[in-house]
Amino acid sequence: MYTGLQHLHSYMGYLVLLGLLISLGAALVGLSGNRTFTDKDRKLGLFGLIATHLQVVIGIILYLVSPLGLSNASGAAIKDATSRLYFLEHPLMMVLAVILITVGYSKAKRQIGTNRGFKTIAIFYGLGLILVLSRIPWNAWLD
Repeated sequence: MYTGLQHLHSYMGYLVLLGLLISLGAALVGLSGNRTFTDKDRKLGLFGLIATHLQVVIGIILYLVSPLGLSNASGAAIKDATSRLYFLEHPLMMVLAVILITVGYSKAKRQIGTNRGFKTIAIFYGLGLILVLSRIPWNAWLD
């Protein structure tokens, strides 16, 4: 079960990055084109939101069953950089990223008919994407 969750979480990461890049790209195009934020644009933002929410649910389950996650809660985990990444840094940054993305989507969906929805998506999804990219365990993910 653990290995399957690990692979699912890893492959879903590509979907999350794709969803965030599509949502962010559409927001930047809409912002630069001075267009009005429509329901179609809201749905593009929803793509990134759904992908991140699915990923965080899988990640929480993985955190609970992984030997690198919650069961690794000790002082030694903080001293070792790899253990600290899996135990503390990665989960914390991902939860913060999901919060930013969720807040951005919630604010943007109320701004249909204005140009501000694009700016909201661009700011919040952009910050969320930066947090995600900063704490991906690249050494394990690219192997």
